[in-house]
Amino acid sequence: MKPGQTHKSYTVKEATIKLMQFCAYRDRSHKEVEEKLREMNMIPAAQEQIIIQLMQEDFLNEERFARSFVRGKFRIKKWGRIKIRQELKFREISSPIIKLALTEIEEETYLETLEELAIKKERTIKDHNSFKKKKKLADFLLQKGYEANLVYDMVNSFVK
Repeated sequence: MKPGQTHKSYTVKEATIKLMQFCAYRDRSHKEVEEKLREMNMIPAAQEQIIIQLMQEDFLNEERFARSFVRGKFRIKKWGRIKIRQELKFREISSPIIKLALTEIEEETYLETLEELAIKKERTIKDHNSFKKKKKLADFLLQKGYEANLVYDMVNSFVK
């Protein structure tokens, strides 16, 4: 903020409308909404009142946020369960909701995606040393957030 500039102050009604738009654009976590309210300099009592209203009117729904987050990160970014779980924990989503949200990923699709990633990456690895090739492929898949046992099974079936 530049010197001489003042913070815009919001009434509870203005802030609520602004946050309804914020939540309507895409699902948000409680943490994102709380950060937005802090940026708007809303007092704690007003923050609580707004969050309750957003939840009552279904603008803010942690389970829906988590489910949509899981679907998006898996389908678009091809992240594994470990990376998705860590990201949701970082966003302060509770363990039971994380567990529920991860059911959005079907096991068969999960393994197919892991295999597709492995095939695609394996083609790009130029190393002829099979040990180095396995390590590079495994590191890539682990970094994507896939479970070690699945990664090593996949890598061993690919690189001889």
